[in-house]
Amino acid sequence: MPKFSYTAKNSEGKTITSTIEAKDEHFLNSLLKVKGLALISAKPIIKGVRRKLSFNISFGGVPIVQKIFFLQNLQVMVRTGFSLSHALETLALQTENKKFKNVVIELGHDVQSGIALSVSMAKYPKIFSELFTNMIAAGEVSGKLDEVLYRLTIQIKKDHQLISKIKGAMTYPVIVMSAMVVIGIVMMTWVVPKLMVTFTENGGTLPLPTRILIGISTFFQHYIFFVVPGLVLLIFLFRWYIHTPKGRHIWHSLLLKMPIAGPIIKKINLAKFTRNLSSLLKTDIPIVQTFQIISRTIGNVIFKDALTKTADELKKGSSIASVLGSTPILFPPIVTQMISVGEQSGTLDTISEEIAKFYEEEVDQTMGNLTSILEPVIILVLGAGVGGIVVAVILPIYSLTDQIN
Repeated sequence: MPKFSYTAKNSEGKTITSTIEAKDEHFLNSLLKVKGLALISAKPIIKGVRRKLSFNISFGGVPIVQKIFFLQNLQVMVRTGFSLSHALETLALQTENKKFKNVVIELGHDVQSGIALSVSMAKYPKIFSELFTNMIAAGEVSGKLDEVLYRLTIQIKKDHQLISKIKGAMTYPVIVMSAMVVIGIVMMTWVVPKLMVTFTENGGTLPLPTRILIGISTFFQHYIFFVVPGLVLLIFLFRWYIHTPKGRHIWHSLLLKMPIAGPIIKKINLAKFTRNLSSLLKTDIPIVQTFQIISRTIGNVIFKDALTKTADELKKGSSIASVLGSTPILFPPIVTQMISVGEQSGTLDTISEEIAKFYEEEVDQTMGNLTSILEPVIILVLGAGVGGIVVAVILPIYSLTDQIN
């Protein structure tokens, strides 16, 4: 994480000059607000000395279950009167994941030396997201850290449940389709050639389906060792392209337009957007900054662009509902109307949470029925493949019978 040299003023009007690690200048401003400082100027330090320990443990890969355990226990300990440093020290002893254990130890050392928890967490952006650190910062400023920790626990649990349901629903179709591909390759490489020897030896013109099957089988027999590397290369190129800005935009746009996947992806992003909006609105984070943070946490770039645009329009005095309503493809009228009611009544945080619950239940039901939805498609694909092979094998038999008669 880059280091900044900054000049700021405290509540007494005294000018302070120091250095701090921050992701960018915008985040630096948020960190200084937690300390009660107003940023005057900031300059990145190109060549700075990094702490060796921080460098060694700046990594991701921490299981989400470990984060939930950490948040739950930290919330309980803070609520019951533990000092933050003591709570972190105790949690470090109970943390099983060695990587995360080192991070928690470092958090405890920083807090004990007077560094805010949110500032310390910001050193590990791969573990603690911007949403995470901003909510912690708001909790520290308001003195309601235990409440914020509770909301974060709920937030991460909901995300974990959503991801688990998606993975669980996709397991069956992926296994079946993978098995179909493997069986198809085996059939084309070893089984079909042996069946076709009889037909090719008898001479004569074979039916078109049989010639196609023989052609496919011959291709697999002679080029199987080129097919697999070719598929791997295509997958690699595809993954590279969708990680480029243009490729990601095209791919995410196509995903939203797909018959089955599109509606599911839309509901997932709406659930995540409204859940994050509800969580951030319950803190003291300004509404414009709230949408900027959410836009950086949303995975789909089409939604990301729409939320970034919303943040820009909010600076000009536009209402949330009116800006979101300009893209009804992403934000249905029911969402914008409920948000409009929330804005007018001052209950946007509560209404956003209700919208999140609605879409989370929708995703839950859809994922529960996904296997039933995909089964007919899988059966049709499987039937078409098997039927094609059967036709290609049976037609020459009829031809031979006619010749004998």
